[in-house]
Amino acid sequence: MAEAHQAVAFQFTVTPEGPDVQLSHQAFTEIYLSGLRSWKKHIIRFKNSLITGVYPASPSSWLFVVVAILATMYTRSDPSMGLIAKIQEHLPVSQSMSTQCQALVSAVLFSTMLWLLLIFTMRLCLKQLLSYHRWIFEQHGKMSNTTKVWVALVRIFSGRKPQLYSYQGSLPNLPVPAIKDTVKRYLESVRPLMDDTQYEHMNKLAAEFESSLGNRLQWYLKLKAVLATNYVSDWWEKYVYLRGRSPIMVNSNYYGMDFLYVTPTPIQAARAGNTIHAFFLYRCKLNKEEIKPCLLRSAVPCCSYQFERMFDTCRIPGTLTDTVHHWQDSDYVAVYHRGRYFHLTVYQAGRLLSPREIEFQIQRILDDPSPPSKGEANLGALTAGDRIPWAEARMKFFSSGVNKGSLDCIEKAAFFVTLDDDEQGIIGDDPAASLDSYAKSLMHGKCYDRWFDKSFSVIYYKNGKSGINGEHSWADVPVVSHLWEYTLAIDCFQLGYNTEGHCKGEVDSSLPQPQKLEWEIPPECEEQISQSLTVAQALADDVDLHVIVFRDFGKGKIKKCRVSPNAFIQMALQLAYYRDQRKFCLTYESCMTRLFREGRTETVRSCTSDSCAFIRALEGGDVADVCRRLFHTAAEKHQHLYRTAMTGAGIDRHLFCLYVISKYLGVESPFLKEVLSEQWHLSTSQTPFQLLELYDMVNHLEYLSCGGGFGPVSDDGYGVSYAILGDTVINFHISCKHSCAQTDAHKFGAQITKALQDLMQLLSPNQKKPSKTQVSRPEVKKDL
Repeated sequence: MAEAHQAVAFQFTVTPEGPDVQLSHQAFTEIYLSGLRSWKKHIIRFKNSLITGVYPASPSSWLFVVVAILATMYTRSDPSMGLIAKIQEHLPVSQSMSTQCQALVSAVLFSTMLWLLLIFTMRLCLKQLLSYHRWIFEQHGKMSNTTKVWVALVRIFSGRKPQLYSYQGSLPNLPVPAIKDTVKRYLESVRPLMDDTQYEHMNKLAAEFESSLGNRLQWYLKLKAVLATNYVSDWWEKYVYLRGRSPIMVNSNYYGMDFLYVTPTPIQAARAGNTIHAFFLYRCKLNKEEIKPCLLRSAVPCCSYQFERMFDTCRIPGTLTDTVHHWQDSDYVAVYHRGRYFHLTVYQAGRLLSPREIEFQIQRILDDPSPPSKGEANLGALTAGDRIPWAEARMKFFSSGVNKGSLDCIEKAAFFVTLDDDEQGIIGDDPAASLDSYAKSLMHGKCYDRWFDKSFSVIYYKNGKSGINGEHSWADVPVVSHLWEYTLAIDCFQLGYNTEGHCKGEVDSSLPQPQKLEWEIPPECEEQISQSLTVAQALADDVDLHVIVFRDFGKGKIKKCRVSPNAFIQMALQLAYYRDQRKFCLTYESCMTRLFREGRTETVRSCTSDSCAFIRALEGGDVADVCRRLFHTAAEKHQHLYRTAMTGAGIDRHLFCLYVISKYLGVESPFLKEVLSEQWHLSTSQTPFQLLELYDMVNHLEYLSCGGGFGPVSDDGYGVSYAILGDTVINFHISCKHSCAQTDAHKFGAQITKALQDLMQLLSPNQKKPSKTQVSRPEVKKDL
């Protein structure tokens, strides 16, 4: 094979005259350029580490301090108050160094120590400033004088041109709430869901816990908070994600959609060429730390540590617990097509291949007629089934030989690519049904044509549509969403396509053929693959998924009602669930805690006594003025809970960590046991849009992703993800299980639509009620 010959630096044969060695100039050139590229990355990382390490100061500020100290010494004044002389006395120097040279060295050492002390002081001040959270509880446009002064001080101490990780050393640690406060908030959250007897029982358990075991567990947790960067995140990753032994497909992984109404090109290979190139452009910016850190209100930084494992990362199965492995700068992607796996290098002679060259290589894979190896076609089902069988199979069949080499190629790839033979998007005579099919395909595919363990997998469909599937343990949705938004924008607005729909540029036809991975799958392993596929297929078939494009109104009209769009949607979800099930339920809403170092998420318990009172009044036929008053009270309560959770005073992460400590200590807590066994029958999350400067949200709303979704958390509940697009569109992704007779994604979707309309009618009684929601419109294909 041609690619095999180009993978070695020399070849030799034995002749009667002796060994005949043939050196490969091309191979040596590749090795040299690869080494040069690696050293450049090391230098960039060292430079970034230096800049981040001294932030909010800059390396050049050291020279300023040194010159300032030397200048004052030149005027025969001593700014060190005798310290420079003390340093000079204890300076271990040779006798040949002059007194003036010793004084100069001592001054430089003093200046360096003073500079480091100033950096430490600035960081400490910034850390204290960022611990102030009163700003988040103030209404937009009504900033207090204290907050105005605080914002000014934050900007002063924040330095200039921060890089992605510049703020990491200045972010405050997540505080540990007081036991009594968490217990009080918990009891308040469950009160509307329990009758008097149940609530009295839980109140008694809570009082016993608070007065006895809780204090002991709290002491250990405070100790951990002192020693660890974040007292939640490592245990959350380990026990919530990596310890799970059930399939991660549907249960943990999530998906993101392409543009809703636009397909930039109908050519599958071309779409892959542009976006794969854009992914690597993003990774280059990530390695150089050129991505701007997320700033709330243009001043308050969010933690960026989750970006570190975005590329070259894979979840590795284990019998007891999985692990997340991260490698450095893989120069290739792993590609799946029709049951075969390929190694596709995207760098040549030290440069990133152009989009047209990547398209050329992808087309080679699409045109490759070779059949899958024995047992290869359904191999990916191992990552879709239960974790223990996959861990055992990996250890037994993939720990040596050709299988280990091929598996390493997949796991160490920058990311995973699937070339799907299906067509997806808004197509056919039933656009709504096709959108549901598109979502299901992104969530689980055929159960064997994705590698669910990779940090993320990108799917390219036959008609040019694309999508992404993300593994959840290493990071949360906003991080992958940031990457996806950037990639889609670069694909359409910067790279573009020619008039025929192909990527722009020329092709180097001498590029080596993509390398097909080889496998030796024994019958016993094939049997395990078949069993994992059976488990995964049953899970996938049970998923009921529905996507709604709500176009009656968006956040623009909601804001005119003086209501937070997120609170409005959460109230609509509560109303829809009550109408669907005729009862209230424990509701999970995810919010971020990235205001703290290594923060991830916290739970907002959206079902409150206030929301229940409003819904009862509305459904009971109370007058509109009463309902409006109760609605605003419930919405304000929700916003308060959301802000409280964001600022480290949530309920569930604190109780979760106390529960983990109780398990380590081998003690039982009836209170914590009941809390952790509660079922979330309604799990909700908002998909954020962050790179708004790359999109025209007014004139070209069709160039926004439809958002994404996830599977239901409980077997008898709903999972609802929503995305607010501009001022006029809200997308919903609703999931549940067919096996539960009480849930139906389409019926619940209809209830959500009606609830949104009814709430807007309540808050804007003079508007005309829309006759029918515009769910979809014909898709537009554009060649840019």
